[in-house]
Amino acid sequence: MTVLPDDGLSLAAEFPDATHEQWQRLVEGVLRKSGKEVSGEAAEDALSTTLEDGLRTRPLYTARDGAPDPGLPGFAPYLRGGRPEGNTAGGWDVRQRHAALTDGAVLGDLENGVTSLWLVLGEGGIPVADLPRALDGVYLDLAPVVLDAGPDTEAAAAALLRLYEDKGVDPKAVRGNLGADPLGYQARTGTPQDLAPVAALAARCAEQYPGLRALTVDALPYHEAGGSAAQELGASLATGVAYLRELTGAGLTVEAACAQLEFRYAATADQFLTIAKLRAARRLWGRVAEVSGAPGAGAQVQHVVTSPVMMARRDPWVNMLRTTVATLAAGVGGADSVTVLPFDHALGLPDAFARRIARNTSTILVEESHLARVIDPAGGSWYVERLTDELAHAAWEFFRSVERDGGQAAVLRSGRLRTDLATTWAERSKKLAKRREPITGVSEFPLLSEKPVERVPAPQPPSGGLPRVRRDEAYEALRARSDAHLAATGARPRIFLATLGPAAAYTARSTFAANLFQAGGIEPVTGGAFEDSGATEAVLCSSDDLYAEQAAQAAESLRAAGARHVFLAGRPAAYAGVDSYVFAGCDAVDVLSATLDRMGVS
Repeated sequence: MTVLPDDGLSLAAEFPDATHEQWQRLVEGVLRKSGKEVSGEAAEDALSTTLEDGLRTRPLYTARDGAPDPGLPGFAPYLRGGRPEGNTAGGWDVRQRHAALTDGAVLGDLENGVTSLWLVLGEGGIPVADLPRALDGVYLDLAPVVLDAGPDTEAAAAALLRLYEDKGVDPKAVRGNLGADPLGYQARTGTPQDLAPVAALAARCAEQYPGLRALTVDALPYHEAGGSAAQELGASLATGVAYLRELTGAGLTVEAACAQLEFRYAATADQFLTIAKLRAARRLWGRVAEVSGAPGAGAQVQHVVTSPVMMARRDPWVNMLRTTVATLAAGVGGADSVTVLPFDHALGLPDAFARRIARNTSTILVEESHLARVIDPAGGSWYVERLTDELAHAAWEFFRSVERDGGQAAVLRSGRLRTDLATTWAERSKKLAKRREPITGVSEFPLLSEKPVERVPAPQPPSGGLPRVRRDEAYEALRARSDAHLAATGARPRIFLATLGPAAAYTARSTFAANLFQAGGIEPVTGGAFEDSGATEAVLCSSDDLYAEQAAQAAESLRAAGARHVFLAGRPAAYAGVDSYVFAGCDAVDVLSATLDRMGVS
């Protein structure tokens, strides 16, 4: 048996402490080898990543990157969790979304891991009159129900409460949310709604149904319009504050008003930003409750949904990986309820297999990965704590700017919020177009031969307000042009990859070029002669040294063979006969769109 010394096992006792400056000097040496002459802080900046909202992720975090004391779970500022026990008792609430009546789908979910239901009713969903049929066979005293009914909220709430009464459910046993969100509906449609009926619903819930909430503060409209994490948080705070004012003005105490709200956020495949966003959201709402005079009522209840914006229509199977990472981030971030959108969500109504995979994602993370056993497992990470703090400050400033402009309803009416979100999305779209933000299976490693996944069309959601964007929309438009060409001619547009020299010289760039052009639905052809390829354009692929020797002659030969446009895979240079260049960081969408135009693919 090994006996430890009195001071423990000091494995690093014989090594001198390294300093941050020493590490920076090592970084300088590495960068110097790559041709970058930088030193000190500039060397560290060269390895940093710029995020939205003016945030910047550095390559190394240490104890000097401290953040304010996050407190303890269940206590202000609630950053580490709204409940002292977190999700350790049994994991988070697994909430499945249903926007259409599918035989056996609701009961099938509840019998196989789902613990609450999210029902979309009225416009773009299940008719309110069919609510009893949708919940037929459901034990309403066991399964919480969350409604999403837009302008039909009053009718849907009345139908649900009547159903509870008809089935003899004890009002104290009722759990869920009536889903009233007038400002969220205004964001979706541009149509203002009266807040007075919402206050009446909240008062009734507070008096008769202590476990039932009346309002949802849905931040998805701002996320789906292209907003950043700080904008999503800031808009949710402004909405929550507007509801607090309405409810307290109707006679509820601040504590009772806070207890009527549930917040809905998006979880993306950027796991650390999602974790920081959920932690920052709790801290920010805790601050709102504090300045409202109810510091003990600031425990934000969070319903987190995997991001619709990140869901791709091409190669949709990859969406399973995206939603897994997003669900992990939601769980680590402390979400109370999590909805995993099925991998075919962007294609239409999910089938039974897609719903099964969605609900099993949470089951695996909770039951097999034991993700819920530790409260706030990311807490204490210098990176996560610093990112949480910086994001909270950025979101608070956005919230304050909304309040200065008259509040959430005012910025929705004026169009100011639409403009802010559009500006953010325009900047992000540039990164997507240049593949700085890659989309696997779409802008990177697309599979042109994939068999399309077809689904029954889903009901059209409410529209007329903020737009709904998707990361894949620019590439989807290009692929749709290619599909139409295939249907009309029997073949996809093609491009010839003219490789120069041995495989070691051209493989990297020919692979790059093939991926790039396939992202636009253009089929790469390798081997053989250009005349036999069926292509009208070509791309030279090789090393810089071989380009210097052979590029001009190869371009001339391709033109003589009938090539109307010659690309070169590599950084722009002065090669005779080369029309344009494709390289890492080029505007892929612009290149592909122009190429399809020249090929006559409408």
